[in-house]
Amino acid sequence: MIMEKRKLFYADAIKEALAIKMRQDDAVILFGEDIAGYGGVFGVTKGLLAEFGETRVRNTPLAEGAIVGEAVGMALYGLKPVPEIQFSDFVTTCMSPLVDLAATYHYRIGTPLPITFRMPSGGMMNIGNFHSKSLESWFVHVPGLKVVMPSTAYDAKGLLLASIQDPNPVLYLEHKKLYREIKDEVPEGYYEVPLGISRVVREGSDLTIFTYGAMVHLASRAADKLAHENIDVEILDLRTIYPFDEQGIGHSFKKTKRAIILHEAPKIGGFGAELASWLEENYFDYLAAPIIRLGSKHTPVPTNPVLEKNYLPSEADVIEAARKLMKY
Repeated sequence: MIMEKRKLFYADAIKEALAIKMRQDDAVILFGEDIAGYGGVFGVTKGLLAEFGETRVRNTPLAEGAIVGEAVGMALYGLKPVPEIQFSDFVTTCMSPLVDLAATYHYRIGTPLPITFRMPSGGMMNIGNFHSKSLESWFVHVPGLKVVMPSTAYDAKGLLLASIQDPNPVLYLEHKKLYREIKDEVPEGYYEVPLGISRVVREGSDLTIFTYGAMVHLASRAADKLAHENIDVEILDLRTIYPFDEQGIGHSFKKTKRAIILHEAPKIGGFGAELASWLEENYFDYLAAPIIRLGSKHTPVPTNPVLEKNYLPSEADVIEAARKLMKY
């Protein structure tokens, strides 16, 4: 009899990773706003309190600065805290302990801080400016922080396990739109997806779309349509925004010589600008066309569904950019 391969939703893969690591290591502690009995706003941690108890799965006040400060203290005393910032937007209220203290501690003092900050991120859910932002590029700018954003359930589990094991502070950004929208094959048991290694989603020869998070799925839909126009698109899922996979990115760009950098965050000041500059500095001789960046508009995230759809990058934007590149 052929056994069907197991599939998990993105959210369930994250919960499974947390449970596996907590069974394996008593030093792993979860805490955040409403994460215990309620299971968090998106239900990702639901059921963990019953297995691990209130000492290891604990609610906190609505105080992100205190959450980050407590995480630093825990890590200094040998624990591996996994705090949740209920929405990544609220990280603005704890920038000083995160950026000034946690990110720099190993450099200043010599003590590693193995903290994994879980942060639901991104939009596409019509819940407005205070619950929909994509802020990853802010933290790429901060030495001492690693920034991760998975696009599949398989990667969500493996990258989270690798993040918790990492001795550095890691910002683990979970795209909230993907929680119950995507489902893919996820092995049982423990495995890690190494930080800093990209994934080739689709092989191609004409151009590469460099992307991550929910935009991977948009890029795949656009690539399917472009195939009908005989435009052969390669898609590279960065998975780790920083440190990014220099070797994998360079290999793909040398092959296709054309690049679209796609992310949900606003185009201006987004990570795409850094990556485009890096490609130009290192692979100028391979350029066959200008590097195109696609991101959201430079406005607050709208709540109205029609406005938010217009705010975000679209399949049509990707298709138009690909056609433009192929004219060179």
